[in-house]
This record gives sequence, C-alpha cells and structure tokens, in this order.
Amino acid sequence: MSVTLPPVRHWAALPMFVLAVALVAVAGSLSSASTGSQYIALAKPTFAPSPWLFGPVWTILYCLIAVAGWLAWSARGWTPALGVYTAQLLLNAAWTPLFFTADQYGLAFADISLLWLLIVANVVLFWPIRRAAALLLLPYLLWVTYAAALNLAIWQLN
Repeated sequence: MSVTLPPVRHWAALPMFVLAVALVAVAGSLSSASTGSQYIALAKPTFAPSPWLFGPVWTILYCLIAVAGWLAWSARGWTPALGVYTAQLLLNAAWTPLFFTADQYGLAFADISLLWLLIVANVVLFWPIRRAAALLLLPYLLWVTYAAALNLAIWQLN
C-alpha cells in the first residue's frame, strides 16, 4: 500500500487548519484557565483522570484533528464533510465554557453528545474521501466517548 501526499500547493493550507483548531483550543483554555480548583472540588467518578492529563491529551488530539481536516480538504476541496468538520469544531469550542464557566453540566452533556455524533459522521464522511483523515479522528472519538461518560457522571454526582 503506497501513501500519496497532497500536491505541494495544498501544503500551504495546512497552517489554516492548524489555526482553526488552535482557536478552538485557545477558547477552551481561556474559559477553563481559572477553574482548576473548581474541577478538583467536584465530586468525580473513580475513572476520572488526573487534571494534568487533559492538556497533553488535547494537544495531541487537536494536532490530529487539524491534519485530518487538511487531508480531507487536500483530497477533494470543500465538501459537506468539511461542513460537518466545522460544526464539530464549534461544538468542541462550546463545551468547555458550558462545563467550566457556566457550570451547566447537563447542557455540556447535550453538547458533547452532539459532538460525538458529529465526530462519528465525520469519520464516515471522511472515509471515502481520505481514509487517513478518518483514521486520525478515531483517537478523538475515543477521548470524547470517555469525556462524555465523565461529563455524565459529574453531572449526576453534582
């Protein structure tokens, strides 16, 4: 199986995908920057990770998300799959302020549930466009599955 890379002109668009995903990351970071003690004080299930884990995991996931979007775009240009990609980024950006800033654990769970559905849709839509793009979203899907379970448990416990 050979791997083909996008034409050189498409590499110029990669920073735009990185920037879009970085904006989502910054929005989340800014809305949760002063809430560390709040998260520690919450009643959490036994499967809750240590707070230090979130930063490294999301950094890796955001890199994968950016490359996945760029690979799909470089294969076919703007398609409905990238509309779903954009929508899931917006839901991703909305989750952190809902959960941490507004303490709306139920609304955050609704958001993350929709986010999960859109990631699944994105994987399905990216698959025929560029399989590598679909596969790069699978760790994101797994983490959001875990995060949704954690969100639900925190909502129930608090």
